[in-house]
Amino acid sequence: MDRHLLPQEIDLLLDNEVGFGVQPLRAHVRQCSRCRAELEEARLVVAELEHMPHFAPSLGFADRVMARVQVFEPAHVAALDTARRWVPQSRSARVLGGLAAAAVAMVLSVGAIWLGTRIDAVVFFTGLVVDRARGAMLAGLGDVIGATLGQPALDALQTSGPAGVALGLTGLVLAVATAVFGLRAVAVVSRRRRA
Repeated sequence: MDRHLLPQEIDLLLDNEVGFGVQPLRAHVRQCSRCRAELEEARLVVAELEHMPHFAPSLGFADRVMARVQVFEPAHVAALDTARRWVPQSRSARVLGGLAAAAVAMVLSVGAIWLGTRIDAVVFFTGLVVDRARGAMLAGLGDVIGATLGQPALDALQTSGPAGVALGLTGLVLAVATAVFGLRAVAVVSRRRRA
């Protein structure tokens, strides 16, 4: 062998392993003083470890250690565990739960089929609900604008349409931003004069 022993090869010799690859390792140790010294040093360490007192961990040590270990639990395992908690243990309760789930599935399926055949009614009622909600929202917004800015501003916004509303909101945002930055600049100047 034209190289020195690797740590795992020294471990094989320490453990008195037998086998096809161990004989060349023993032959190398007989010829190489460096590897022989490393093997003797490892034997001394093992002997010292054997003389150390043996002790057992305290009660609950494993539980305390495992409480600090973050164990990765795959999503499918967590989902199965959650589903198992919801499944009843007794056979009769599982049968009743299955029947209840089948009944709910049947009602939902029949309802979906009925709605599918009456899609025109669904579209009509959806449009009606959306129109009413939009009307209520616009009326509420008009009341807020009328109360805060006055009736002339509300009349001007109603005549100008959505573009006027967008322009008015943009003007309001710009006015607020200008006021905020102006007050901030005044505060900075005031602080500098005090310092």
